[in-house]
This record gives sequence, structure tokens and C-alpha cells, in this order.
Amino acid sequence: MARYLAAHSEACSGCKTCQLICALIHFKENNPKKGAIIVKSNLPEPGFKITTCTQCGVCASVCPVEAIYEENGVYKIDRGKCIGCYACVSACPEEAMVRHPAETAPIKCDLCGECIPYCGLNVLYIAQV
Repeated sequence: MARYLAAHSEACSGCKTCQLICALIHFKENNPKKGAIIVKSNLPEPGFKITTCTQCGVCASVCPVEAIYEENGVYKIDRGKCIGCYACVSACPEEAMVRHPAETAPIKCDLCGECIPYCGLNVLYIAQV
């Protein structure tokens, strides 16, 4: 059974705490733009859209150096092996990979789940398909 981080976008307040926690856990930085969750405003309509990685594996299939690998149903990036071509970012059907100018490799969700308990509105959850 496949698992991925999912969101009830309609309940999101746009606080971006999830992005901040992700960046703190993975990069030890107070920089929400390095979070693997994408929070976008629906302006001019109210609300936010949360984009998360569905662990579909398309990114791994296009990586020319096999820097993206599957481990227990989760696709992870070997940042040391990545050459920064960003073919995976272009190929991602969910547009869930983050390209940050200070990083030499893309950022994607590794399903650690650390963000979930910090969401005060219970927007995030682990989905199973």
C-alpha cells in the first residue's frame, strides 16, 4: 500500500508552519522556502492550495544519474549524487519538487511526517492508496 503526505487544502490558513518545520528538520534553517511542501494562495479567491509529493516515482525514472531512489515506498534524493540538472523538477506531475537557489539539488518530501503535529488546523495527514 502506497503512502504519501496529503492535505485538506480547504482548511489551510496559509501560516506556512509546515514549510518552516520541514526546513528546520532537513536543513537546520529558519527558511520556509526550503520546505518540501508548497503553500500557494488562491488569490483573488480565498484560501490556499497545498501541493505535496505523492511518491509516484516519475522523478526517479527521469534522473540521469539515479540520484533519486526508492526506500520503503518513499522516493528520496541522494544530494551527493545529484548533478543539479533538475530534470526531475520538470517531470514532476504534481509540481511538488522545490528548486531553491542556495541548494545544488532539488527538495522533495521524504515522508518524515515531522510537519503533521505542528499544523494547528490538522490540514496534513498521511494518505494510503
